Formats: sequence, C-alpha cells, structure tokens
Amino acid sequence: MDLLLNELSFHGQFQDITAFRAAITRVMMLRQLARRFGREIHCHRSLANAQVTHAQTLPQVMQAFENDERRALMQWFARQGPYWEDVRLHSTDDYLEYKGEPVTDTALGEAAFGVVHGQERRLASLTPSDFELSPLPVTWTADDGLASTVDVHNHWTVQELEAVLQAAPQAIDSWDQLAAICRGQCDALTFSDDCFAALRGHPFVDGAARHVLVLLDVLHRFSRCFDSAGQRTPEGQRLYQDHFTGGKAWFSDSSDAEKEDFRSDLTFKHPTAQGEALFCTWHGKVKTPQIRIHFSWPVRANEPLYVVYVGPKITKR
Repeated sequence: MDLLLNELSFHGQFQDITAFRAAITRVMMLRQLARRFGREIHCHRSLANAQVTHAQTLPQVMQAFENDERRALMQWFARQGPYWEDVRLHSTDDYLEYKGEPVTDTALGEAAFGVVHGQERRLASLTPSDFELSPLPVTWTADDGLASTVDVHNHWTVQELEAVLQAAPQAIDSWDQLAAICRGQCDALTFSDDCFAALRGHPFVDGAARHVLVLLDVLHRFSRCFDSAGQRTPEGQRLYQDHFTGGKAWFSDSSDAEKEDFRSDLTFKHPTAQGEALFCTWHGKVKTPQIRIHFSWPVRANEPLYVVYVGPKITKR
C-alpha cells in the first residue's frame, strides 16, 4: 500500500497561520504514524510553494513557524521527499478527471491510475479542506477512448489511517523481501533461481520495489488470460493493449541494435532445462532507478512464462 499526500487539499482555504499550523500538524502526525508501520507518505515537489491562505504561500507562512517546524516541513516538501513523481505510473498524456476537472499530474490522478492497474494507493489530505470525503471517484480515459471510474481511498484522521495500516500487509524493506513476496504472489510465473541476484548491493528503493511488484503482477495475470482453445481472453487483450503496445507501454522489446550489441548479456540460463539458454529481450521498465524485468516472449497458453532477470538496466551505453 502506497500513501500520497493530496496537494489539491492545499487550496488557500485557511483564514490565518494558526489554522494552517493546526492542519499541517495533523498531517505530520499522519506521516509519523505511517513511518511507525514502515511506510512513507509521498508528496509532490509543487507543495513547497502551495497556496495556504488567500494571500500567502507556504514559504511565506512558514516564516512565522518555529525553526524546528519549518525545517521539518521544508526537508519533506522541498529537499528530501520522498516524491511520488520519482516513481510515477501515469504520464502527462494520461487523462484523469475528478468531478469534471482534470487531475492528471496530481497525487489524486496518480493514485487512481495505480488503482486502475492493480496497485493499492491511498491519499492523505489536509483538514479542513474540500477533500474530507472518501472514497474519491476518479475517471481514467484510456488511449482507445474507453473510460473507467475507480475509487481512491482518502484519509485525514490518525485513527482511521492507523486502522488501515494495522490491517495492511507488511511493508517491503529489502530486495530479498521483495523477491520472496514476488515469488509468493505471482505463482503463475516461473522465476529463475538467481532472478533477483543483480539487485544485491544496490540501495533499496521502496517505490521501485513496489513498481516491480506491480509489473510482475501484470505478467502474472497476463499469463493466465487464455481460454480453453488457447486464445487470449478479452481481459488478456486489454492487458496487452494497455501495457505491451504504444509509446507509454510498461513492457517492450529491446531494439535491434541492443539485441546485436548486448546479445550475450540478454541471454540467460534456462530456469528449468539444464544446459539450455533463453534470449530474453522483452522487459518491464522501472524509471527511478532504472530497473528492468526480463522475461520470455511470446506468452502462450499452457507454456511457462519465465522471469529470468530483475535488476539494473542491462543495455546501458
């Protein structure tokens, strides 16, 4: 479960600095609570200049804060994050709408896009604000013009968020834990024994780990989308169109030049057939940091889908 701070709940609604201080203190309590459960609340870099009162922005208001309060907020919003843009799933070309207004490139849009694609993402919002309701219905319009509406859960009280966190699965805190979860949850995939070995020694990045899990979940579901005649089901065709085609595809083939220049690097030991190898040029992509998931292709009914590599991008020039 990912938590994103709803920057739309900063909309200049506060009458004075005292009212805002009380509201932002509640948000900081939500953040401390999330950290107790091994999670972070991701924010947007634009929050560093959010409108707080009708006439004042966050930097102006914080001049009245104590040094420790000001330092903690600026460290989160303006310096260290974490920022959801660094591990974002949707692009500026995706169209997402809430109550008739576009929410592309917002935490609400990002959370909705994640929910559409099988990832649990929730919001944390300021109170008072225009976002003291849950769930928030968001409409996503795909490239083919088809629209779907999803509910994004939203939290603004410590008690409610604590109940959700207590019931949520354990947070991922290492590459080894990620590997174990992926193997357990994606049992339709066949992983090579050393599939995740290339991640060892690299700093663990929570957002990247969760994106890996999302990508593998898509492969897991895609591998099961065949009917009794071995033909791709409508759900399989939807997954293929959404994630394996087009310029924004999550999965794609390597270029001809990469296949030539990196042929040896893209050839992997066969997970089950001793002495054989697989040339796996199809891959899933994580942007930050650049992680790739290489797997066998094409995906056919009644044939294993082999995942042979999860690690740093191989075809770097």
